[in-house]
Amino acid sequence: MTTIEGFDIKQGDFKEILNKDSIVEYIATGFAFVEGPLWKDKGLLFSDIPNNRIAYHSISEEGPNISTFRYPSGNSNGLTLDLDGNLIACEHSTRRVSITTLSGEILPIATRYREKRLNSPNDVVVKSDGYVYFTDPPYGLPQMKQGKELPFSGVYRVKTNGEELELLIDNLEAPNGIAFSPDEKRLYVTDSMNKFINVYSLDSEGRPKGVKQFADLDTGEEGTADGIKIDTDGRVYSTGPGGIWVFAPSEKLEKGKLLGRILLPEIPANCAWGEDGSTLFITARTGLYKIRLATTGTAVGPR
Repeated sequence: MTTIEGFDIKQGDFKEILNKDSIVEYIATGFAFVEGPLWKDKGLLFSDIPNNRIAYHSISEEGPNISTFRYPSGNSNGLTLDLDGNLIACEHSTRRVSITTLSGEILPIATRYREKRLNSPNDVVVKSDGYVYFTDPPYGLPQMKQGKELPFSGVYRVKTNGEELELLIDNLEAPNGIAFSPDEKRLYVTDSMNKFINVYSLDSEGRPKGVKQFADLDTGEEGTADGIKIDTDGRVYSTGPGGIWVFAPSEKLEKGKLLGRILLPEIPANCAWGEDGSTLFITARTGLYKIRLATTGTAVGPR
């Protein structure tokens, strides 16, 4: 396990998320492109996209081990758990969102909108009322356009039984990462084509009613706003150029205040909370990383 040190501190408040153990650790390498980290059953699930599998990283008495959890995976990307602990996956090549039940049955829950195939579902989050919210950019399509049936890239929600697929947002070029504020009154969505994060206020039924650009991550460097997560204090953690960008919590629709960056040696794609909730796991092109922080992430799965 390799230790990598480095933080780009913009505001003193950034130090509130750090403790003496806050060091980036390199835990696995040798992949082509990894995405969709998700902590489950004392290990880390992640999407090994080019190899068409969901892999599982665990630690045993013999040391670290990486096994295959599901193959083929439909070239899965974003992963999460529903309120019953079932696995929800965004699948590129099958152009669907699926649920893998606790018994191992794999079922589609979203494949088409108004009889047209989805583009290539990318990332996903589950609200406390059970609705599955997901993004649908064209990244999984050949040349990002071959076979595209919908004239937009949407953000949707659907029930885990596949009912009530509803389009919520249709004016982003490439909606990607998606996460709720701790009180679920706001929804954060990244547009990875244009390197920004939007924040949406939600009405009492969970539909967007207002929007503000939360952050622009376009520095001219390689990397973009991709995966995004929130801690229990409302701080926003987004992948971006150079590493993980951390923004101060906000209770309003307003521009986010950048606290600093957790620096990484390669471009990150996504992140997820794991272990006891205070470890941030990061997928970054060829490798897996983790860092212990002095905060905890918002809940995933049964609550």
